[in-house]
Amino acid sequence: MTSDAAGSPRSTSNRTRGDAAVMPTSSPFAADGGGAGSPTRVERMLREREHSRRHILASDANAMDTDAASLFAGSFAADGVQSPGRASPANMEDAGGAATGHAARPPLAGSRSGFRRLGLRGMKQRLLVVANRLPVSANRRGEDQWSLEISAGGLVSALLGVKDVDAKWIGWAGVNVPDEVGQRALTRALAEKRCIPVFLDEEIVHQYYNGYCNNILWPLFHYLGLPQEDRLATTRNFESQFDAYKRANQMFADVVYQHYQEGDVIWCHDYHLMFLPKCLKDHDSNMKVGWFLHTPFPSSEIYRTLPSRLELLRSVLCADLVGFHTYDYARHFVSACTRILGLEGTPEGVEDQGRLTRVAAFPIGIDSDRFKRALELPAVKRHISELTQRFAGRKVMLGVDRLDMIKGIPQKILAFEKFLEENPDWNDKVVLLQIAVPTRTDVPEYQKLTSQVHEIVGRINGRFGTLTAVPIHHLDRSLDFHALCALYAVTDVALVTSLRDGMNLVSYEYVACQGSKKGVLILSEFAGAAQSLGAGAILVNPWNITEVADSVRHALTMSSDEREKRHRHNYAHVTTHTAQDWAENFVCELNDTVAEAQLRTRQVPPSLPSQTAIQQYLRSKNRLLILGFNSTLTEPVESSGRRGGDQIKEMELKLHPDLKGPLKALCEDEHTTVIVLSGSDRSVLDENFGEFKMWLAAEHGMFLRPTHGDWMTTMPEHLNMDWVDSVKHVFEYFTERTPRSHFEHRETSFVWNYKYADVEFGRLQARDMLQHLWTGPISNAAVDVVQGSRSVEVRSVGVTKGAAIDRILGEIVHSENMVTPIDYVLCVGHFLGKDEDIYVFFDPEYPSESKVKPEGGSTSLDRRPNGRPSNGRSNSRSSQPRTQKPQQAVAERSSSSSHSSASSDHNWREGSSVLDLKGENYFSCAVGRKRSNARYLLNSSEEVVSFLKEMATATADFQSAGADYMFLDRQ
Repeated sequence: MTSDAAGSPRSTSNRTRGDAAVMPTSSPFAADGGGAGSPTRVERMLREREHSRRHILASDANAMDTDAASLFAGSFAADGVQSPGRASPANMEDAGGAATGHAARPPLAGSRSGFRRLGLRGMKQRLLVVANRLPVSANRRGEDQWSLEISAGGLVSALLGVKDVDAKWIGWAGVNVPDEVGQRALTRALAEKRCIPVFLDEEIVHQYYNGYCNNILWPLFHYLGLPQEDRLATTRNFESQFDAYKRANQMFADVVYQHYQEGDVIWCHDYHLMFLPKCLKDHDSNMKVGWFLHTPFPSSEIYRTLPSRLELLRSVLCADLVGFHTYDYARHFVSACTRILGLEGTPEGVEDQGRLTRVAAFPIGIDSDRFKRALELPAVKRHISELTQRFAGRKVMLGVDRLDMIKGIPQKILAFEKFLEENPDWNDKVVLLQIAVPTRTDVPEYQKLTSQVHEIVGRINGRFGTLTAVPIHHLDRSLDFHALCALYAVTDVALVTSLRDGMNLVSYEYVACQGSKKGVLILSEFAGAAQSLGAGAILVNPWNITEVADSVRHALTMSSDEREKRHRHNYAHVTTHTAQDWAENFVCELNDTVAEAQLRTRQVPPSLPSQTAIQQYLRSKNRLLILGFNSTLTEPVESSGRRGGDQIKEMELKLHPDLKGPLKALCEDEHTTVIVLSGSDRSVLDENFGEFKMWLAAEHGMFLRPTHGDWMTTMPEHLNMDWVDSVKHVFEYFTERTPRSHFEHRETSFVWNYKYADVEFGRLQARDMLQHLWTGPISNAAVDVVQGSRSVEVRSVGVTKGAAIDRILGEIVHSENMVTPIDYVLCVGHFLGKDEDIYVFFDPEYPSESKVKPEGGSTSLDRRPNGRPSNGRSNSRSSQPRTQKPQQAVAERSSSSSHSSASSDHNWREGSSVLDLKGENYFSCAVGRKRSNARYLLNSSEEVVSFLKEMATATADFQSAGADYMFLDRQ
């Protein structure tokens, strides 16, 4: 897995059009290009590549606001209604709030023409956009009268630009409306704007929005950590705030339920609604649900400090598609899921028991045409002329930010001060225009930041200012869009020093207005835009004041050739990412993801029909139950999300306490034979099942005993174990160098487990271990290497549950003098793929020739307590029908009855010969493995417990009814 999207050596198929740097594909984790794209998908996208380019350039650009412009009064929304002079509620936090763009694409794909690619030409797909705030400001004018102002925002404009979608917006209107009359009136008014309100009371807003969202999630996602010191009261109220957060998300979900129609796409936005995907899927698992985060997603080490880390991750994973601005954020999310939830990260996203949540990077952009057109307006040209005259003879540097802790404004100004100190000849030749619009003015931290900025600006202007000019012009109020475009156009150097930003589209807006001037962009490496514009911008660490000051000097003295090269790259990127692309591609990707998931679902075994399985069980005469142990009959261990979990507790496998009664009842049934077949050591099975009347098969069936007898081996003769010592050395080496890993040495195998180690480090070590093994101790050995999700196992060839089961059955038939044919088989387990041959062995629908055959063709059974193989006689297996008459098997056993029971050698085909199995009486069932050869599926050990309880209860009732019938018959 690469760690940097822009710098990783990827194939050219991963490049988005117009990018000089490699951008992440829609699958940010695939070393081979990623993506779930089948050839059909790639072909479709290739056909539309050129069409998409032309469509983007020719499409009408709808009026829309932008990151900085949306902060300023006088800006206009797409329908021409003037927006209020404040941060728009429609703006999604760190996207800069305004801009729009396009999604990252699967391999070989250019821009996709949205829903036309899905065959939706001539019809519109309904899209329900769910965000914390509606894109309107509502003011009450009377009991049943409301005035609405459309707020400008990039997301609004992006959706308006999509041609083949019928979008409606669901969210909070930003006002408390406690009375039903007011709610009905506001709902009617909003309906005209295609908006649907969610009514939140003041207490919910205080706890959910001001509390959990703004004081917990937002600081954490921006690496500011959880509340400390004077804000500890917030932490003490954490549980009540999280409860309010979940209640608020459920209220959003309730409104979605009311307006949802089958086939609708539901697009959830931002950290305010992380619980919403779960609410929606719990209501209807067939809903198409996407979730997009507009802020950074922090590294797993930061995220794991969140008390509600597990619930939020699991809730987001209920979505079909999870989107982020950059590859890094997507990578952090997948890493959190693997490290905290213990799930499997794949090239597509995150997999949980066969269900895949697709995770993709969708870098957002702007409508650059709007800015280019604005530069031709007379009002903007007039502003440009005025600014050029005002700052004649001086280089202009510009910063445009919200006055926010994450924007790095103090760091920017201090770096400019250091530049002036080290370059006194520039004192009267450069001016910094800093626009910092206050936001949460009632919050003490923001008030403190405002005072700090004013103090630094005053000090610098006092030191370096003159009677005619000061080096810094600080503006803490809004500008209209025309004035902002003019500022961008006259600026020589734009300075973006965000300490952490989801995207920050000020950089895009500046580049879009620099068609002729070709100014220089200094950009923080901690802004998401750095992954897109990094090749043309001067990237800086905003915490390094000296580095930023040096970059200012470099930018001001840069040659025209270098400016041209840098600008050409960034301008090409900004002007080829349109407003429509981002929304179209996300929804298009969501449609594809759901369609692919449906195809995968068709390959997933259906749930076990428990009633049918029990009915057939009761009707049969001789039943065989084969049960796995680990993750099948074991007691679940609660996970707190700690790294590695409780290793000691989890390693100690324990039988589920609720199974003791049902197992005992089933084992006592004289018509039922129960086998526990496990890869675990003999001592583990002895400890857990010694009290039951059953058969135990340890180490994948290589050792066998009835619970009232001694262990014997079922291993094939002449099994070559010369590889053991050299493999043991390799396992010891990697165990010593991988903290919290361990290995087990069994009679026929070695298992190295790194479940409790750091996931990524464990995978690297596993890869290195395999290289050591294949080039050394097992290069010519007759062994199989079995890779689990967090383990590596080396075992002798032929050591599988399927290969062993015939020998096991033969011994059971021989020991119990079984005459009645086995006419019912239930095989349940959480088996590795290598061991799923056991499912095929019993399946009557498979031809005998395709069944598992023993390696080496011979076997012996040794009942000595140590279970070592003997050198007794053996017979090779021959192919024969599955329904050999039991009398024939008995006759064969009689012919060999003279052998000693201590070293008895019997024809091991007796196991399969006693089977008289029809398809309706065979139930193979995988536990928690949706990609399986089994016929059916149970999702967890808890479902196994429930099923076996039902079976035991039904058996007891059946036997009781039979006893009553026999009693009456005797009467």
